[in-house]
Formats: sequence, structure tokens, C-alpha cells
Amino acid sequence: MDAADRRIVNRLQEGLPLVPSPYAAVAAELSLSEGELLYRLERLLEAGVLSRFGPMYHAERLGGGLTLAALEVPEDDFERVAEKVNAFPEVAHNYRREHRLNMWFVLATETPQRIAEVIEAIEAATGLAVFNMPKQEEFHVRLHLPV
Repeated sequence: MDAADRRIVNRLQEGLPLVPSPYAAVAAELSLSEGELLYRLERLLEAGVLSRFGPMYHAERLGGGLTLAALEVPEDDFERVAEKVNAFPEVAHNYRREHRLNMWFVLATETPQRIAEVIEAIEAATGLAVFNMPKQEEFHVRLHLPV
């Protein structure tokens, strides 16, 4: 990542403006052409520097389900289990923790009832018990990771 890539990542964490050509507007802010911004963004995604770029939706307000879940995965089996869990399209993101429950992931489903079905399928695929931790209270935390 060079300085322009860092500026792009930092700026895009603020969101896109609601204008007819949002990428052109952001590119102009960064003294880049729209084509260069899009090229660099694509390159960052392909290289795995960014895992995804897109809108965030409030699944529950759209009639869907959302939950935090965790697994206790034997260390020597972590990669295999991560591959199986990540194969589910409902897994929004998955990360390792230094804890007995060392794999945490978020499930986003089309309906609240689908959460239980996906958890059951993950348990069948991994052979491990899923700890479901549904939200009890919502907090809005603005996450910005400067690079």
C-alpha cells in the first residue's frame, strides 16, 4: 500500500456521498481520477488488503436475522473449520480470538428463523457446538481503522 491507497482506505471508511457520481466526487477530493480510484480499490480487494467493500445493511430492519456466534476450535483444526464456516454465505465475517472460544463470526440471514437453521448446519459441517449470542441491546459504535 502506498500513500494514495492509504488515503483511499481512510476516506472510504467515511462512506460515499449521495451524489450522481460518488466515486468521481471522492476521487476529486483525493486528487485522483475516478478511473485511478476504482483501479486502486479493485487492486486492494484482489490483493486481500480489503476483504470487502460495500454497503452495510441493518438486517433486522429489513426483516432478517443477525447474531454473533462462537466456536471452541482445536488449534490444529482451526484452518479446516474456518474454511467450512466461511463457506456459508450467511457468515458476514469471521475472526480468531485468544480465548477458549477462539472463532467468532456474525451470521446475517434473510429471516430470524434462518439463524437456527444455519447454526445447525454449521454444527453438522464442523462437528462442533456453536455458541449463539444474540444481541440484547444495540449500541452504535463508529469503527474507523486509520491506515
